Parts: sequence; structure tokens; C-alpha cells
Amino acid sequence: MERKPVKQAEERRAVYPGTFDPITHGHVDLITRSLAFFDEILILIAHSGKKKPLFEAEIRKELVKECFTDESKIRVETYDGLLADYAKQAGIRVVLRGLRGISDFDYEFQMATMNRRMYPELQTFFLMASERFFFVNSTLVKEVISHGGDVSELVPPHVEKKLRERLC
Repeated sequence: MERKPVKQAEERRAVYPGTFDPITHGHVDLITRSLAFFDEILILIAHSGKKKPLFEAEIRKELVKECFTDESKIRVETYDGLLADYAKQAGIRVVLRGLRGISDFDYEFQMATMNRRMYPELQTFFLMASERFFFVNSTLVKEVISHGGDVSELVPPHVEKKLRERLC
């Protein structure tokens, strides 16, 4: 009887795209919780035609990397193009996305459907935001700090420092 070789388990990799302008504790929490499901998470600093970021892509990349200096399962890159194209080129078949509420779902559902249309093997893994950070988004953080408010519980200290340098 001939034995077939044991197939190696495929590496479970996911891409988590976003502008991360800036990264928040909500993002960090979602990424950290996702590590239980994936062997590698590639955080993709995306360019957005709809948004005018406060920080350049390379600064955002460094701010994100500083959040995960001790985590070997996380990589951070920048990309200016379609997510489906990036994922296909990188051999990644899972997109990680966080959901805070119904309005997030509507937008994310549309994006997931379009991405799958362009790259049929691409699936979207939705993870609910933790209750602690359900209300947090980057726009709100920038608004609060620009008016002198305290965002220390919303963003990592190095991010708060960079925000204060830029907005205060």
C-alpha cells in the first residue's frame, strides 16, 4: 500500500487594511485578538482617495509598527492600489475587518462583495470591536485632541505625542 505524503497545513495569513490615521487602541485590540486565528497579519497602510490623512503613509506605518515591536506575527506595509490586487499578488486569501455598528456593516459588506468579485478566493473575516472601544474612530480622536481633549485612553502614548505635535 502506497502512502501519500502528508500535506503541510497552509499558513493562515490575513491582511488588515486601513488608513490608520492614526492607529487607535481599538485597532490594536482587534489585531491582538486576531492573532489567535492567524499565523501572520499584514497591516496594510492604505491610501484613500476619499480621505485626506493627517500623517503621511510612512509616518502612519512607523506609528503602527511601534505598537507591535515584540510581535513577530505582524508585518506592516503601505500600498496604493486595490486591496484585491494586493492580496492576490501576496497570496493572501483573508481580509480582516472590524465592525463597530450597523453602519460599518453596510459599508464593509459592499467592500467584501466587491473584493470577492475581483478575487473570488478572497474572504472577509469580520471581528466585532470590543465594548471598550466600540465608539472609537480615528476621526473622533483627531477632533478631540485638536480641541485640547484627553485621548490617552484611546490611542497609544507614542501616537498621542505625535498627534499633539501635529494638532496642538
